[in-house]
Amino acid sequence: MRCAPRANARALPHLDRLHHDKGHDPIEQGRRLPPRVYIERAEEVLDAFGALWAAVKYATRQPGLASWFREWADLEEQAITLHTYECRVVPGLLQTDGYARAVIWSVPPLPTEEQVEQRVAARLARQELLSTRREPPTAFSFIIEQAVLERHTGGEDVTRELIDHLLAVNDRHWNIELQLMPLRQTQHAGLDGPIQLLETPENEWFAYSEGQQTGVLISDRKEISLIQQRYAKMRSQALTPEDSVSLLREMRGAL
Repeated sequence: MRCAPRANARALPHLDRLHHDKGHDPIEQGRRLPPRVYIERAEEVLDAFGALWAAVKYATRQPGLASWFREWADLEEQAITLHTYECRVVPGLLQTDGYARAVIWSVPPLPTEEQVEQRVAARLARQELLSTRREPPTAFSFIIEQAVLERHTGGEDVTRELIDHLLAVNDRHWNIELQLMPLRQTQHAGLDGPIQLLETPENEWFAYSEGQQTGVLISDRKEISLIQQRYAKMRSQALTPEDSVSLLREMRGAL
């Protein structure tokens, strides 16, 4: 499209500078997904008549992830901030191989061996996002219900390994804040269900809501503001990171 006769030659350098040192090549070569601001500018510069917006919804490269989750997973790869509250399972970014398999096998219909391997591989591959070597590292906040761990999904051996993993991740990653929501909590801002929020490099916020066989990406600013208020309240209601680590160690010792 850069070579099309209608492309605005004077504006092309502005498109190239849009991501500064990151450049346009990783995006145009399919190695990085384009953020909203890049698509908007490229549509204008290249006079694309909506072609880029139509194409971007097919830009995904993650087999093994549910179709309704892939758009969110693509945004995760670019996020500079990611907040997650879970009341059903340990978030995928913190799961072990054994726990991931136990979760997948628990939910009907039973998957094939190939499907299990694809899903586990995709889930564990996403954990590279936790790395402090990323530039810049993503800032993570996780709030997990204590009940999720007390459920012992997969059995006691899987739970031991999972708790050991959570403690190790917390020790190794200074960019992660992990909090547990205690079993007894008279005031709870998250009773409407799981929450996921992220901030893009352009300081744009998105939220994600997931249910049975479906997921919704939320971009409306008023809705996101409401979800941010709830998450902020839950951070004050959950145990502190230090107390959460103490509880994890206590739970591990009881197994």
